[in-house]
Amino acid sequence: MALTLYVDTARWRAHHKHVQEQFPGLVPVCKGNGYGFGHERLAEEATRLGSDVLAVGTTYEAARIKDWFGGDLLVLTPYRRGEEPVPLPDRVIRSVSSIDGVYGLVGARVVIEVMSSMKRHGISEQDLAQLHAAIENVRLEGFAIHLPLDRTDGSDAVEEVIGWMDRLRAARLPLHTMFVSHLKAEELARLQQQFPQTRFRARIGTRLWLGDHDATEYRGAVLDVTRVAKGDRFGYRQQKAASDGFLVVVAGGTSHGVGLEAPKALHGVMPRAKGVARAGLATVNRNLSPFVWGGKQRWFAEPPHMQVSILFVPADAPEPKVGDELVAHLRHTTTQFDRLMDR
Repeated sequence: MALTLYVDTARWRAHHKHVQEQFPGLVPVCKGNGYGFGHERLAEEATRLGSDVLAVGTTYEAARIKDWFGGDLLVLTPYRRGEEPVPLPDRVIRSVSSIDGVYGLVGARVVIEVMSSMKRHGISEQDLAQLHAAIENVRLEGFAIHLPLDRTDGSDAVEEVIGWMDRLRAARLPLHTMFVSHLKAEELARLQQQFPQTRFRARIGTRLWLGDHDATEYRGAVLDVTRVAKGDRFGYRQQKAASDGFLVVVAGGTSHGVGLEAPKALHGVMPRAKGVARAGLATVNRNLSPFVWGGKQRWFAEPPHMQVSILFVPADAPEPKVGDELVAHLRHTTTQFDRLMDR
């Protein structure tokens, strides 16, 4: 009995091809937990797409994935002097976001990140004058810009990239390749049209692997079902059942990522009101689980255990049976499945 990720493989791969057609020169991203699919699987899919470069998050990920992907590996985390050395093949390309970092990678293949409105990391406009000397002893693969997802100030992503292209050109720096993130297909096409001598390569992870929500589905298998009456005590904390119903033990606990949730940026009155309501319910031990039964998300009977969750299903709902599977609405990037099933 397992927490299973089911993949409609034909549909999933059709989506990959669609994204690849929209973004010529696409660089797939495989980082973290491999967007819920695992590094080995995504390396296989990137190879199937014919990708020559696969982007990973860290040098540690590059070391793990190098035997599964035969092309170049682009490490997205910028190099810092003093970092732990990780043995990597020459086909690994390092990102750099400082002049000092460039000087620290003599002989290496590098992509230089410029500072975007994200303000996370990158070379500043003031650094450009020093770059000519710095890049003499590295193999420059191109520049990169990582853009924000939302633009609440009404600014234009393309104009931000153009601004940096103009600065780099004015500084007489090579502009043969620019790696970009979080651009729409039409925005990328605009840039390519305006700068035909530069190859723009979109680094894409979420949109590529998770863009078709209906191509994948998590399901947790029912391990046990126990009928309870109102007032019966149960669980680690011996709480009382609020009404008659069933305690349903389902595969999927904290070790799988069940019950874990990344903070969300809430915009608008309604989302904020829902957030306040959820927080209020949590203070009285009412937490909605990601598992669905009888057309409704069911409440946790108590906080999820390490490998299973206990749900409360009221008596007026259909009784689950051992072996049934409950759909689970889980975040791919924080979930670890027991098995992946292609179908």
